[in-house]
Amino acid sequence: MKMDKIKRLISMPPSASVVSGEKVRCVNREFFIVSYETDMEKLQEVVPEPLMLDRPIVKFEVIKMDDFRGLGSFTESGQVIPVNYDGKPGQYVHQMYLDNFPAIAAGREIWGFPKKYAKPELTYDSDCVLGQVFFGKCEIARATMPYKWHAMDLDKVQRSMETEPGFLLKVIPDVDNTPMIAQLVRYYMEDVVVKEAWSGPGALELFNHALAPMADLPVRKVISAQHIIADLTLSWGEVVHDYMA
Repeated sequence: MKMDKIKRLISMPPSASVVSGEKVRCVNREFFIVSYETDMEKLQEVVPEPLMLDRPIVKFEVIKMDDFRGLGSFTESGQVIPVNYDGKPGQYVHQMYLDNFPAIAAGREIWGFPKKYAKPELTYDSDCVLGQVFFGKCEIARATMPYKWHAMDLDKVQRSMETEPGFLLKVIPDVDNTPMIAQLVRYYMEDVVVKEAWSGPGALELFNHALAPMADLPVRKVISAQHIIADLTLSWGEVVHDYMA
């Protein structure tokens, strides 16, 4: 293999890439989001500088993606923390759990999404939207809200999704397991089309697990729940802070 070809490689393993190199678009992406209050000191331990916190809020999410082009069909879950960067609002992605290896590999290697393998589920239980996460045999999260309770303003939801960036802490070690890459990465959702958006009362339980510590950000008070269906394209990331520089 010639050196100029090696320099153009974008994925491991080089002989069987898990990504195409094109932007990925998700059709009929189904979000179930429960926002809750937690302990501010717990958030300060996990949110990286120079991101800033205003309130002790966490968004627990379960996202069903039956048509994620280039990556397949899967469900993922995690915790997202509202933050400020340079005086503007954004969302810091703290933990993610999903059941699709290409999405795990691409998410970690390219953007720096904090992904681990687990089994999230987003289903309907009679008149209830039900989100669950299983890590091995253990249930680590369970969320519920009424099915299509209060209609939300679709334009307002779309503007929020397109204008508020996501932030990631991308950390990759060198071959001797010393730090090599430590970056704060920003990304956006593009070409968003919100098809449905509903709100209502929510409930959330998080269960302790040594390897999936979502319960380290405990639920003190549930604020709201949302159920959204949308199409979107995931932008490439940009480095806004290089901790190794």
